[in-house]
Amino acid sequence: MEETCNVSSGLNFIALGGLGEIGLNMAAFEYGDDIVIVDCGLMFPEPYMLGIDMVIPDISYLLERADKVRAILLTHGHEDHIGALPYVLRDLNVPIYGTALTLGFVKEKLKEFELDEKVDLRVVRPRDKVSLGAFEVEFLRVAHSIVDGCALAISSPEGVVIHTGDFKLDQTPVDGELTDLASFSRYGEQGVLALMADSTNVEREGFTLSERLVGEAFQEIFPRCTGRVIVAAFSSNIHRVQQVVDAAVRCGRKVLLNGRSMVANVQIARELGYLRVPEGLLIDLKELPRLAKDEVCMITTGSQGEPMSALTRIAMDDHKQIKVEEGDTVILSSRFIPGNEKTISDLINHLYRRGAEVIHEKVSEVHVSGHASQEELKILHNLVRPRFFIPVHGEYRHLVKHAQLAQRVGLPKERCILAVNGDVVLFAGGEACIADKVETGRVFVDGKGVGDVGNMVLKDRKHLSHDGMVVVIIGINQVSGEIIYGPDIVSRGFVFEDDSQQYLDEAKKVVLDTLALVNTEVLADWSEVKLEVRRVLRRFFNKTLERRPVILPLIMEM
Repeated sequence: MEETCNVSSGLNFIALGGLGEIGLNMAAFEYGDDIVIVDCGLMFPEPYMLGIDMVIPDISYLLERADKVRAILLTHGHEDHIGALPYVLRDLNVPIYGTALTLGFVKEKLKEFELDEKVDLRVVRPRDKVSLGAFEVEFLRVAHSIVDGCALAISSPEGVVIHTGDFKLDQTPVDGELTDLASFSRYGEQGVLALMADSTNVEREGFTLSERLVGEAFQEIFPRCTGRVIVAAFSSNIHRVQQVVDAAVRCGRKVLLNGRSMVANVQIARELGYLRVPEGLLIDLKELPRLAKDEVCMITTGSQGEPMSALTRIAMDDHKQIKVEEGDTVILSSRFIPGNEKTISDLINHLYRRGAEVIHEKVSEVHVSGHASQEELKILHNLVRPRFFIPVHGEYRHLVKHAQLAQRVGLPKERCILAVNGDVVLFAGGEACIADKVETGRVFVDGKGVGDVGNMVLKDRKHLSHDGMVVVIIGINQVSGEIIYGPDIVSRGFVFEDDSQQYLDEAKKVVLDTLALVNTEVLADWSEVKLEVRRVLRRFFNKTLERRPVILPLIMEM
């Protein structure tokens, strides 16, 4: 990688999310007075983000240059690429380009925020080109675990940059839509300034298995099942839904869709012609009791064991209309997302307690990845033959491994640029370097609040969850400073009050003894009283129990 650039202006690439992490994918390309954005994704909260619903990118850099932003270009319809749109579009309402299914999912998402009629959605097809200021962008078909995925060939005065989005080289895709290797090769022949490629599966050797193998597994499993078949999958994986439908048809089973997102996405895919479902195949819940068990196949959400998901409620016997019984088969047709292993394991155990048989990716080919493995990445690099390479979409180790792979197929080490979120990669005059750093970060969404929960709030929540809380209520005469009520101590998550009354009485005595030694002027100052109470109780709890609860003194003037 070039350490310095001899010029100060050219094509800037700025990752606002997705480099050094899984999810939160968002990048900006800037040339002169024009900016185009690639993807606008969210990230689901990590374990330490207590109470957070989702995480979205910090777009401060873009808001400061809002008049330069020409469009948002979407590679595909997964949440980690489109999920932040409802929040970003409130402040940055620009045209959005994407394929039909991608924008179908976007429009459904925007309805929840009453933005669907306010946003300019522009449908493109693979190999369509759009002009956006200094940029011309061509959409290139790629195979992935969702229908209608595209890579982007972004042309600027400095040259062509290819951004793959998420992809794999599936030679037998369910819909017959192959990754457009001819176009990648065409750009490789013409000359590519930089390649930015998906790094998610770079640690996997060989080739990623074809999605069609999952359908073959379904065709083998379904005839053996004597009870109901329940398939849990991501609602956006239309290919997977299609293969479940095909297997159900061959076995004479009716199909019940369960889960709000599953119902909505299937309807969108059918309306747009991406999903073929025979008339009369789908049933609703009220028809379920009249069908024999071996006549039913259910497609549901909740494959990750999410607490409020339909499948989890079924597994816990908490669903009013659907019960899992002896002889039923549950197929978890998705990967175990890192961090969810324990939750999914608990889900499987609960299903077995109900008498079901559970099949998942670790015991059968009921799931394959949507991301390219090492040999596919090598093919892509050899077709595109870029001057520079920036690995994207992955944790830092994935980016490093992908840079090493690029070097193995012939790209010099100095032309592999390891960038992270906030780095400004400048391309100018045939050179490239990390020229600057801009503000980036994570914005937490908690309920209807966006950005009002920061690291300090999360720290407090962690403190509360680990050590509990103690509230000390004291009534003080506003004239004399005499304590006329309390202290009354209420705890939550610290000790069980009914069994620890003697201990709490000792804590009250410590507070009274301490306040008895301070003068009247101090007692008249509430802030001083609070500090004194907090100090003495912190010392008492630490010395007696080695615990450090959050202590909240509440002073009442009487």
